Amino acid sequence: MTPTISRAVGAGQEATADSVGEVGAASPPTQRVVKVLELLSRHPTDRLSLARIVREAGLSRATAHAVLTQLTADGWTVRDDDGCYGIGLRLLTVARRAEAAFPLRRTAAPHLRALFERTGDPVFLAERDGDSIVVTEVVGNPSAGWIRTGRRLPLAPPVCREFVAWAPEPARQAWLATADPVHRDRLALVLAEIRARGYSVERLVDDSTPMLEVLAGLRDSPITAALRAQLGSVITELITIDYLPDELGPENAVVTLAAPVRDAGGAVVAAVVSCPDTRLSAAALSELGSATVAAADRISAL
Repeated sequence: MTPTISRAVGAGQEATADSVGEVGAASPPTQRVVKVLELLSRHPTDRLSLARIVREAGLSRATAHAVLTQLTADGWTVRDDDGCYGIGLRLLTVARRAEAAFPLRRTAAPHLRALFERTGDPVFLAERDGDSIVVTEVVGNPSAGWIRTGRRLPLAPPVCREFVAWAPEPARQAWLATADPVHRDRLALVLAEIRARGYSVERLVDDSTPMLEVLAGLRDSPITAALRAQLGSVITELITIDYLPDELGPENAVVTLAAPVRDAGGAVVAAVVSCPDTRLSAAALSELGSATVAAADRISAL
């Protein structure tokens, strides 16, 4: 699972969901509310001025004021005597309920912090929730802004392979069947390699990162389903999926490295994802893989 690839491929995978012909399915008013709440949640002990909220959320003053007035009236935010805003008790209540839905996050947190302290690389926990993957805990400061608590990704090829590699054969084949036909043979080999070594690796084709960033940025644009599907095809052409043993060289681009967390029955329910986002020697890659797998195994044993 990679900070850039997952976001970009998410755009392509969303094309399938939009294939019924919806155009501009996003809700701008909802997005504005979410922007304000996310901004305030990043500063839970502070009170932010309206001017700062306008600037950092990218909203007009009138829009930000209207959003905050309603949120404050409903208890989601509070306003102090200086006219500054912070998170309200209602948001705290919802946050606590959300925590109860992902109990693994709390037990995994100390092990994620220990892995971060050992390797120096940011790390996050991704939990499976039906046909999606949800980021539930982040330690450190990953280079990609999309990596934040609550971010949801589709469990779809070619990403999230660590969730599929150990699945029963019928489930693996069903997942592969939804992949781009050009990638299916490689994905089958990669899933076998992930099972053998214990973790997945995301990398990018050399010099493709800037282009992927631009393409991924189109995800929220008001485009048609057909154009979104074409965008997904272009994105997948830029991706090199994982590493096979004979492809490792003196230096290897590694965006993320993910190891599975299993439940008592052995099913993969989450992944510990290290985010070096740099080039590593084969030995350094193996060392980081071993450390990430060990952290995931400790969480599985809880």
